[in-house]
Amino acid sequence: DQEVAAYFLTPQEERILSRQYEVVLRKFCAEFQPPMPKCVIGTSLSYFKRFYVNNSNMDYHPKDIMLTCVYLACKVEEFYVPIGQFVKNLRGDREKFADAILSFELTLMSKLNYHLTVHNPFRPLEGFLIDIKTHCRDIPNVERIRRPAEEFLERSLLSDACLIFSPSQIALAAVKFGAAKERIVLDGYIKNTLLKTASEKEAENTLYQLRRVKFIVKGVEPVPREQAGAIQKKLDSCRNQENNPDSDVYKQRMLEKLDEEDDVKAKKRAKLSDDK
Repeated sequence: DQEVAAYFLTPQEERILSRQYEVVLRKFCAEFQPPMPKCVIGTSLSYFKRFYVNNSNMDYHPKDIMLTCVYLACKVEEFYVPIGQFVKNLRGDREKFADAILSFELTLMSKLNYHLTVHNPFRPLEGFLIDIKTHCRDIPNVERIRRPAEEFLERSLLSDACLIFSPSQIALAAVKFGAAKERIVLDGYIKNTLLKTASEKEAENTLYQLRRVKFIVKGVEPVPREQAGAIQKKLDSCRNQENNPDSDVYKQRMLEKLDEEDDVKAKKRAKLSDDK
């Protein structure tokens, strides 16, 4: 067991490395040109987290999956950027990046079970702010809540909140957090407006879930860079070479796939000729 742990990544090490690449993903999106909508960032991170629920960093390198998640999210969120323009935001061999992204795109969709629509908490946040303005006339300048609430949502993207809670729960927790920061009391709005028709048990459960969201989001800690760097080096020696675009094994597998496709096309052409 000790030899295995020394060579392969432990679950904790995989967790740390995934966290590090989530930070890298968000930074890449923040610096992307043309400027990227928030929904694309949220969808990208959701894909990335969901992918590694059932897959290992050792099988699929997070760098390849990270870029593929962003590229796919751009399409799904109707912020389509051609692959040539997309890789202009990367340093290094852009043709190599483009090939890797396109080769992993179908794998990513398959591993996500083709459930590509993501409901982010940004739109529910807008809805809650409008609703508060409508029902809470006694609260001056409700817009004060927006900035701390948006900061809460940004922080939530680096947590596992999107895997556990609904977008509306995360958004409401953000509103509650933002209101508390501005010393605005929203208990009356939540109980008398949002939970007006809920039973006592349902209301208690909703408030409990909001506390859980806050606890998880506030619990996000920065990843120690040195530790992540050491894990990265360890991954380089134990990753699955069949999914490494730089490996001879991967290149050979791709050539075999192309040969198979050519054979299938040749058989179809031959069959069409025979039919004639």
